[in-house]
Amino acid sequence: MLDDLEVLDSPHESDQSIIDENIRDFKVDRDNYFYLPGKILHIDGDKDYLDRCMNFYKKLGIKANGLTIPEDKIYSQIGKLLEDYHPDIVVITGHDAYHSKKNNLQDLNNYENSKYFASAIKEARKYEHNQDKLIIIAGACQSNYESLIKAGANFASSPKRINIHALDPAIVASSLSFSDRNQSIDLMKIIDKTKYGSEGIGGLITNGTMYVGYPR
Repeated sequence: MLDDLEVLDSPHESDQSIIDENIRDFKVDRDNYFYLPGKILHIDGDKDYLDRCMNFYKKLGIKANGLTIPEDKIYSQIGKLLEDYHPDIVVITGHDAYHSKKNNLQDLNNYENSKYFASAIKEARKYEHNQDKLIIIAGACQSNYESLIKAGANFASSPKRINIHALDPAIVASSLSFSDRNQSIDLMKIIDKTKYGSEGIGGLITNGTMYVGYPR
């Protein structure tokens, strides 16, 4: 879909600046403790977007597995994938678009792939109901935010039905991966790290996924 595309002068230069900024944010004084960030499973309908996100995780030192699966096929495979990989965080994304000429924001049939994302979320919640034990980040450009949250996502796009940056879901996932599992996240701080903030992504207050141990 043409309205699902985002024009960037140099996507990889843009990615690198985001990576550098997040490395600075996540740098910690390790003193005598050691840190085990949460594990991520990232499923994306677009291989290029997935590769960019996997590079992002690698540069930050996060253990992540990535798979390219068409948006309309994710729901039928996600249960088995969760059993195989046992992630703390699962990201479900790809492409989407809202057909504004149909003039009904709430009807999932007016979206390219929101209904498939919602189905995948529901299947993931059959595997793990507790939203602190499995954090789900879902959606893409212009996705039906409300429906994805109601389906069981912790974070979703897009509250204002706008396009999001390819790395936005990975930024949220990384922030959660580096957040202490015994403490609630700073919801607004995490959302503000994304390119378009609360217009592009919203979510729920939850606990982080990182273990902190001693001694190092």
